[in-house]
Amino acid sequence: MYGLSSQETDYQREVVERLHLPFQMLSDPGRSLARQLALPAFEAGGQTLYTRLTLIIRGGVIEHAFYPIFPPNEHAGQVLAWLRNNPL
Repeated sequence: MYGLSSQETDYQREVVERLHLPFQMLSDPGRSLARQLALPAFEAGGQTLYTRLTLIIRGGVIEHAFYPIFPPNEHAGQVLAWLRNNPL
């Protein structure tokens, strides 16, 4: 499991440590994945950032996309339920 952000690697490293995230963050400041997959983004504070979404990728194939993420506090449970109902 990975998180992806358009922010720089040093910022991502700090976020993982500060928030004690149980996954690694990948940095894509050029937003190359966003362009390749036409992922949603938004502008804030002079930066273009990825819009929150979850992709389930297995064997290099996107099996499912969760978007929009709402309500955010229930999203982890939604993903876990989907994974339980769609085993390997």
